[in-house]
Amino acid sequence: MHISQQQRLLGRKEKKSNDQVLPCSTNRKKKIPQSLHSFSQSEWHFLHFLLWCSELHGAFLRFTVGIKTLRPTLLSRRKASALDGAFSVRSIMPITLLWAVDVYGRVYSLSTAGQRWERADDMLLELKRVTAGKGRCWGIGCDHHVYLNMMPSETPIRYREETYENQRWNPVDGFTDTLLPTDRWPWSDVMGMNPQQLHSFQLPSLSWEWEGDWYVDQSCGGEPSQTGGWEYAVDFPANFSPDKKWNSCVRRRRWIRYRRYIAQGTWEKIPLDNPRKPPLPLSDISCGGWEMSDQSGRYPYLWGVSQQGQVWFREGIHPRVPEGSSWEEVEVPKEVAQLSAGPGDLLWALLWDGNLLVRMGLSLDSPTGTSWVEVESPAKEVEALHVAVGVSVVWVVTKDYKVWFRRGVNSHNPCGSGWISIGGEMMMMVDVGLNDQVWAVGEDRGLYFRMGVTSSEPSGSGWIPVSAQWGKSKEVVQPRDNCEFSGQLTEASRGSVLSCTDSDSELYPPDPQNSTNDTPVPEAAAPSVVPLGGADSLTPPPEAEDAPVASQQDAPKPFIPASDSFINSLVSDRGKTSASQPTIAEMSQEEVEETPPAQILPTSGAAGHDVPWMNVDLEGAGAARSALATGPSLADGSAAATYALGTLETFQAVGEEDGPVWTWISGGGCDVDASSQISWLSPTVQSAAWSGQQQQQQEHREEISKKPVERSNSVWVRKGVLRWWRDWKPQRWVDVGVALEQSTKCDGRKDSILFVYYTQYDEKKFLHVIIGEVTALVPQLRDCHHAFAVYTAQRTKERWPLVLAAQTEKDMNDWLCLLSDCCCECRGIAGPPSRQALWSTTSKGDIMVHEASFSLEAAANTLACDLMFWRQVPGHMRCVESNSLGLVWGIGWDGTAWVYSGPTPGDAVQTHQQTDVRSVHVYENQRWNPMTGYTDKGLPTDRPMWSDESGLKECTKGNTHPPSPQWSWVSEWAVDYNIPGGTDKEGWQFAADFPVTFHGHKTMKDFVRRRRWTRKCKITSRGPWQQVPPIPLSDISLMPCLAQSRMEHVPVWALSVKGDVLCRLGVSPQNPAGSSWLHVGTDQPFKSISIGGANQVWAIAKDGAVFYRGSVSPQNPAGECWYHIPSPPRQTLRQLSVGRTSVFAVDENSNLWYRQGLAPSYPQGSAWELISNNVTKVSVGPLDQVWIVADGVPGFPAETVGAVCHRLGVGPVQPKGQSWDYGIGGGWEHISVRGNAAEAPRAPHPPPAGPPRSPLPPRPPTHVNGDAVGV
Repeated sequence: MHISQQQRLLGRKEKKSNDQVLPCSTNRKKKIPQSLHSFSQSEWHFLHFLLWCSELHGAFLRFTVGIKTLRPTLLSRRKASALDGAFSVRSIMPITLLWAVDVYGRVYSLSTAGQRWERADDMLLELKRVTAGKGRCWGIGCDHHVYLNMMPSETPIRYREETYENQRWNPVDGFTDTLLPTDRWPWSDVMGMNPQQLHSFQLPSLSWEWEGDWYVDQSCGGEPSQTGGWEYAVDFPANFSPDKKWNSCVRRRRWIRYRRYIAQGTWEKIPLDNPRKPPLPLSDISCGGWEMSDQSGRYPYLWGVSQQGQVWFREGIHPRVPEGSSWEEVEVPKEVAQLSAGPGDLLWALLWDGNLLVRMGLSLDSPTGTSWVEVESPAKEVEALHVAVGVSVVWVVTKDYKVWFRRGVNSHNPCGSGWISIGGEMMMMVDVGLNDQVWAVGEDRGLYFRMGVTSSEPSGSGWIPVSAQWGKSKEVVQPRDNCEFSGQLTEASRGSVLSCTDSDSELYPPDPQNSTNDTPVPEAAAPSVVPLGGADSLTPPPEAEDAPVASQQDAPKPFIPASDSFINSLVSDRGKTSASQPTIAEMSQEEVEETPPAQILPTSGAAGHDVPWMNVDLEGAGAARSALATGPSLADGSAAATYALGTLETFQAVGEEDGPVWTWISGGGCDVDASSQISWLSPTVQSAAWSGQQQQQQEHREEISKKPVERSNSVWVRKGVLRWWRDWKPQRWVDVGVALEQSTKCDGRKDSILFVYYTQYDEKKFLHVIIGEVTALVPQLRDCHHAFAVYTAQRTKERWPLVLAAQTEKDMNDWLCLLSDCCCECRGIAGPPSRQALWSTTSKGDIMVHEASFSLEAAANTLACDLMFWRQVPGHMRCVESNSLGLVWGIGWDGTAWVYSGPTPGDAVQTHQQTDVRSVHVYENQRWNPMTGYTDKGLPTDRPMWSDESGLKECTKGNTHPPSPQWSWVSEWAVDYNIPGGTDKEGWQFAADFPVTFHGHKTMKDFVRRRRWTRKCKITSRGPWQQVPPIPLSDISLMPCLAQSRMEHVPVWALSVKGDVLCRLGVSPQNPAGSSWLHVGTDQPFKSISIGGANQVWAIAKDGAVFYRGSVSPQNPAGECWYHIPSPPRQTLRQLSVGRTSVFAVDENSNLWYRQGLAPSYPQGSAWELISNNVTKVSVGPLDQVWIVADGVPGFPAETVGAVCHRLGVGPVQPKGQSWDYGIGGGWEHISVRGNAAEAPRAPHPPPAGPPRSPLPPRPPTHVNGDAVGV
């Protein structure tokens, strides 16, 4: 310990007085000294007035303690500093400090309300590095001790020591301290396990003082007691009470004494542990943990690293015990060089081999964690140099001085997910402070701040310098032409004098007012260099003034001391004599002769002794002192620097006049965020530190200050709270935290990750989804939640999407838009859907689009169906049809026809209000019995009495909701009489049993009946859709064509809700809505229609009959007559699709049929061939590609109806294809591939490996073609 510190701390020792001092208490009488009894009443009033003034003055000082470090209780022991802008507007904001250390071990602090670096009051203090937290700052001294600086505050730090006096009753003496051998000690703790005599309590360090003497606590259980503080019990293990009873054989009372921490605002040494073995000399410390995610506002933790690579944890740190109590070693698998603890539960350590360790399991219950996980360095070929962590960020500097950011870091995922290189300036170390703000020491030894760091963009936008002033001059000092250095400097001299690191700087001349002959020479108070005093030494010798100055090109590079975290070996020759110092830099004999040496004396403490081992942070300072110590012996040819005494002010060390050369920074206690208005963080403000440099460095600084407007590698984060449908059983909704993290590369490429953080059995876990792997984002209806499903290729195969739900519809839409935009950015998709896009709709009416590629229909290496990316298009439709000319038509649930009016590339989006109305149905089921007739009491094997149409799901009128929260009811429940098959007058349909077909009249064999209840709901939205009035439609079809086709008018056929056949005239890419409808006559209503290549029009009547329209051409768009096509035997077709040369149809039993024998000369074909079952809808494209919506996926019976499937192996030789590729599923209603004309070069398709994925093997039944009929 330094002498001045010893003297100052010894003065704080308790002065014993003859008068007993009792602590303040309302139930205790103070003992007044005898000297005060002679006071008169007026003197007593005057004394009270003085005390009142003292209290008022102390309150004022406590109010201004946040502005400047003042200690009202220790004014006699502490020096009060002047206030900088005491009552400015900025003083209303909380004032915090930024800490930094230069290469000479000097500690500086910078207030958020000030503009100047303030050096520590202790001029002898030399620290290697510091780590700051809220209200405190720790440091490692050159003596390997740990120092603590507690910020002054209104609330004093007091600790209560207590011990219990125990007595036992005996018949002779009553209650005495003579106890039984099995009893506790006469003086013990509350449990009686440890002896605690009054004289055994000692102050933990010189930073504490007793507030008073021991006194008895007169209260029992918080209530005043008249028993003198005694508590009675039958025996010691029993419960104590203030009431004395006949069987009370033991008693106890508590003695209390308070001690106060008096070292606030100064650097005080932490005492070594005694009797426990202290840790080896520490090389690094880090403070954190005061914002644990489990509970905020806790006390901080302190971690340390010894020079042998061990990790230590400081125990016992408490708001009332700021120093802590002891050190605990934490086992590590490898030797650690440096570590960093965040405010939360993050701890990262840097290994000597360049990799990193992450501490797992940090929590309030386990502050030291449970295990270590090793993480590789960001660059495999370059080792890591420094690591810094915050609440949810990790920054790393590698040995090439590049800065890296760890993405995906969270308390649930301390290891993160990957590294991102941060472009910009080279840095030597970084530190993460409050609000995850980032500070750094640059390669030029300047201090920098990361601009734009927010919770949504934790990587920030660019570096700016910390442009605060230093020294005692408030103005920017401009450089002068005459340099105070005569001749050439050695490397050691430059390292100890120059303040610049990457350029040769000029030194300022002395102030004429301060360079007079009577300027006192400061006494050496630190191991620093002081010129020889005297009148003759104030002015440089004439030879020095005429000495030539070498050019900057020939000058050697300045020597800058290095920090021990920036090198891999320790300095072993620290104690060598100064004789070896000239070997640092070689100089010519001519330069030596031209450079007269100055007479320089070392400090008295260092003269004649070897320089002790010091940390490498002070390597430059030690080298400078060694060189200066050899000043008298430099006349034999060594080079030296000539100083003007006026340049060294009182208590100003070497190199300080030009500003510190920084080596360490800590912002853990500096409360700054991206919106803070701090004068020394303005990108346009330059401090005196840079104004005195040469033009080249000035331009370099100005370029750095403009960095925030330039975009480099960055990370953007959106966080929120959602609900997650848990993957495992029992499945239920779980509250989770989500974070969408997006990184932007220098070339503009973006990639994003969605993290979901949850807790299982008090263990923090997470799951993540790479946005580039997301295949669809689909809104869903789950238990009235605003939910959406996130699909990936793997989750599509497993048929288990990630389902998340928001509290409101707006939150759900915001997340959907955000995720969709990130998915499109990752895949390079922008703008409206292309002409080749695949269109689809879900059962809720959402419109989904997939951008087709050549690989989608390639004969070889076909894109897997589960890898397709679907994005949502604004609007709401029941079905959508398109073609390759960019025409898209849709039909709402209420039959309204819409045409896509989306923008073409380069045009603005035109949105229109879109409304849709649909009906929601539930079925009431009943069974007949001989006693009561038809009732709602069914058999145990029957379907629910209220169900959906299939009878597999129970649906009542009470628990049935609209398809999504966007829908709203517009009517009440009513019986629906418009049901296929007819109903009776009450709406009932009858059947022999539930699985069979229902009819509208009752027979003797009908034992079950049902009727349908309907209720209408309405949705209003906006989208790029234009309404086509006035006829409501039930089906529509656009003629498919190849990509290179050009058509003046595109044939469009449709069916009205009444079954009428319509042909739209005037449809073209310039007029997608067309001009008018042309009615095509039929003798019965139709339910499905499709037009294929060469104007082939096929249709299905409502009774299942198939028709082909003949003689359709551009000149005769309506054709001439209908040709009847026989249906498959015992099957009723319900939907068909015609491609370029093929026709596929789906029957009522979900079977897929292919029409054989189609030829230009015989377009009706010859027979139907069964392809597969389990099909709901089919779509055939212009390349004869076949896509379907399947009822379900084999092996997943719980999958929701509606899965997109692709027919593989379709080609000229195999128009029927070979197998199915199942893609995204769960609620798909319709698909259209008729716009995908992106034809890839065809090649023979190899036979599929393994069994076919079709649920049913194909059967080749054939049927003859029908005859033409006149309509």
